[in-house]
Amino acid sequence: MMIDLSLIWFGIIIFSIMMYIVMDGFDLGIGVVFPFIKDAEERDVMVNTVAPVWDGNETWLVMGGASLYGAFPLAYAVITDALAAPLTLMLIGLIFRGVAFEFRFKATPAHRPFWDKAFISGSVLATFCQGVVVGCLINGLPVSHRAYVGPELIWLDPFALFCGLGLVIAYALLGSTWLVMKTEGQLQQNMARLTIPLLAALLVVMGIVSLWTPLAHSFIATRWFSLPNLFWFLPVPVLVLVCSWGVIGSLRRGAHYSPFLLTLMLILLGFSGLGISIWPNIIPPSVSLHQAASPEMSQAFMLVGSLAIIPIILIYTFWSYYVFRGKVRTGEGYH
Repeated sequence: MMIDLSLIWFGIIIFSIMMYIVMDGFDLGIGVVFPFIKDAEERDVMVNTVAPVWDGNETWLVMGGASLYGAFPLAYAVITDALAAPLTLMLIGLIFRGVAFEFRFKATPAHRPFWDKAFISGSVLATFCQGVVVGCLINGLPVSHRAYVGPELIWLDPFALFCGLGLVIAYALLGSTWLVMKTEGQLQQNMARLTIPLLAALLVVMGIVSLWTPLAHSFIATRWFSLPNLFWFLPVPVLVLVCSWGVIGSLRRGAHYSPFLLTLMLILLGFSGLGISIWPNIIPPSVSLHQAASPEMSQAFMLVGSLAIIPIILIYTFWSYYVFRGKVRTGEGYH
């Protein structure tokens, strides 16, 4: 039996995206929930919870983009052509946020508020644009003769913009539960209180998207509700409710780790719903992964290097989080 290299590379890209959501989601989420905390020392603690690891989190974004470019060049070309504006704004947000992250530690008290606002703005902009890109992919991108043929402002779509708002809420929830896990005292209590309305807002967003998607796209409705796909999709909403109830229950018990881990599961369930909706297309509604794939020789050549690099990245990631495990307290810092 021949090895399906396109399927392997699709799996690598999905894994990279999932790792990025896990690693950088709560990182960006801290910037989103920053406005809810006014105390300067507590803001320093919030930033210090990710200071040792934040710059490595975006490795997975680079990994996913490079893999898409090498393994599925048609998909890379169409996506970057159709969504150049939101992708560029996302990168600007990430860059501006990174600069603000470092500069706020060196700034004078008079200049600190400016860099705090820059940190917030960069986090929200990057997150919102990522959600817009996801919404556009669910909507589908028109392709003809291996080129994008849709309008320039296809990303200014109500559904895509709503997905951008939804991802801001999702990352904010990741950020608040991360801070419940990594902080203590008043800051932890504030984040625990903030988590409940964020969770409620996310469930509303997920419900609206779950109704909007099949109503707007008949091919997705057919995929969701036809057999045997229905049996694969049915556990997703059930598990979403179970995880949500688990987050609420763990907060009431005063648990530290469970809210974050259950929130991660909640986000990954939403991501799995996206995968079920577009599979086996890499550019919905018409371009499959095999149609967008590069030659097998190219995929095989890249696979050798990737299989060597990915374990190294995973080991480094695990070790860095292990070294900086535990609570972060006022006065502790890494700058």
